[in-house]
Amino acid sequence: MKWQVILLIVLALFGGYLVISSATGLVEPVGRLGFVKLANPDMYPGHVHSKLLAEYAEERNSKCALVVHFAGDSNYRHYKEGDVMIIEMAFIDTNGTGAAGPTDYMDSLKLAIFGVPDGRYKFKADGLTFNSWKEARSYIKKIAGQNGQEGPIPMVWHGTARSGNPIFTQGCGLPLYFYITWQEYGALAAYYYTLKGMVTPYLSLPYRNYELQHASELQYYYTHGMLDYQ
Repeated sequence: MKWQVILLIVLALFGGYLVISSATGLVEPVGRLGFVKLANPDMYPGHVHSKLLAEYAEERNSKCALVVHFAGDSNYRHYKEGDVMIIEMAFIDTNGTGAAGPTDYMDSLKLAIFGVPDGRYKFKADGLTFNSWKEARSYIKKIAGQNGQEGPIPMVWHGTARSGNPIFTQGCGLPLYFYITWQEYGALAAYYYTLKGMVTPYLSLPYRNYELQHASELQYYYTHGMLDYQ
């Protein structure tokens, strides 16, 4: 019985730490936003995924929300969705294969266990590139502060998978979500919020059935420019 009591105490302390730290930190990790793109660009005023993210923010009485990506051609500019400021940030993996390249699973495992070495990631927002998380973090705080943000900013990873089964392929932005959570709250919190975040779209995404049932079609449409509307 002693080990059970000790385990309960440890879990209670860890849970208390997560509650307190996320309530006072920069971000509140929410999870994955979507499974596949329904239109391109999809983080755009009036788009269903954008409106859903704004709803997440409004539910938490937040004036801003943060969505993180794997860097591509976009400038990742912030914009308003109703009354909510959507802040976008992407990461550039200087040792990686790019947004469209194959995943190096062994490298990903090393990063998940040991963390990301200093200087490996660069960050992109509003057409600007930041060489460190400290710089990128300050920029996020600046934009949020200009929009009256109080308390943590709800954070999601974009989550759209351009190929493969989106149930297993976690899509755009997961490494940055994991990285930010690790930087802000530590490794254990990063594992917890990432696993919890993988469940989020199954509970909160209104279009989950459509996206999953038509994933291969939508991925084909996206990669062949058939979802473009801008």
